[in-house]
Amino acid sequence: MEPLEIVGASAWFANLRGEIERTAVSSAKVLITGESGVGKDIVARRIHASGPRSRTPLVAINCAGVPDTLLESELFGHLRGSFTDAYRDKPGLLAMADRGTIFLDEVGEMTARMQGLLLRFLETGEVQRIGETRSDTRVDVRVIAATNRDLRQAVSDGQFRRDFYYRLNVINLHVPPLRERTEDVTPLLEYFTRECCAQAGVSPLTYSRAAIEMLQAHHWPGNIRELKNVVERLVVRVPGRVVEASDLPPEIGRPQNAAVAGQAGSRAEIVESMFHRITRGRESFWSVTYIPFMQRDLTRADLRALILRGLEETAWNYRSLARLFNIEEDDYRRFLNCLRKHQCYIAVPEASGKCHMVG
Repeated sequence: MEPLEIVGASAWFANLRGEIERTAVSSAKVLITGESGVGKDIVARRIHASGPRSRTPLVAINCAGVPDTLLESELFGHLRGSFTDAYRDKPGLLAMADRGTIFLDEVGEMTARMQGLLLRFLETGEVQRIGETRSDTRVDVRVIAATNRDLRQAVSDGQFRRDFYYRLNVINLHVPPLRERTEDVTPLLEYFTRECCAQAGVSPLTYSRAAIEMLQAHHWPGNIRELKNVVERLVVRVPGRVVEASDLPPEIGRPQNAAVAGQAGSRAEIVESMFHRITRGRESFWSVTYIPFMQRDLTRADLRALILRGLEETAWNYRSLARLFNIEEDDYRRFLNCLRKHQCYIAVPEASGKCHMVG
């Protein structure tokens, strides 16, 4: 249900269409930047679909959703027996995207090691599977990457390789947040309403003037993703009739600071729920906490509170914390680096009398 056409009516929308047309005809690398939920993946798909590679594969991977130990195998492939559980030869996504496009979503979350491996690929086009001593395999792949991080600042902070950044950032397309292009709210609202109603098999919704004005005035911290969720909720709650202002979710139409204040009382419950899902449900920290945090559905305070909750449970031992959070041993350093990068690493004062163990 994601739009294959860029939907909007703003001046930015008109400019973007021209940028996509100019960008699509080349094979230059593209870096798409913008907040989570603004539609960076849709822009990437339109670039691919509008160019000479449109009949070849577009292969996408979320770099934040795959642990570093698996990301290399996913991208480059591996030989049978090259590591535990490698029961058969496996081609990587780069080989599968030959003559097509690979979309590296959340590229800013890659470790320095993975950045180095991809830098070599960007320079040579050579794909060497895990377990191969050498490789003469070269592929023709266009690379489109996206991130919600400020990579220039990450380079300055030493958290992202400068050479890798400049290899990726040949063409930069920035997608502004929805609150900065309110003219696009109504076209997006109409698109998602039409698609959601068709999918649900109900009569199309219409919106009162008051409802539209409230939707246009909303801050949209979750951007297009949040707008889509609101429409899906309305299709279930008020199918086939006019949506009035009173039908909108409570957060729509409230001042932003009031919305935040309204959520404050539930933050402890959110943290406790995550803790139970990880420790009792045996879900991974990466899926339960890290991905929502990178999508800005969780705050830094939420992440810090979860880490503090875990440290109290593990006698302030970070290795024990990693095991409690179902983090593989190979991802332990990535876990610590993640906490430091986002200012969520909690140093235990010596005066506390507790043992600060980082391994």
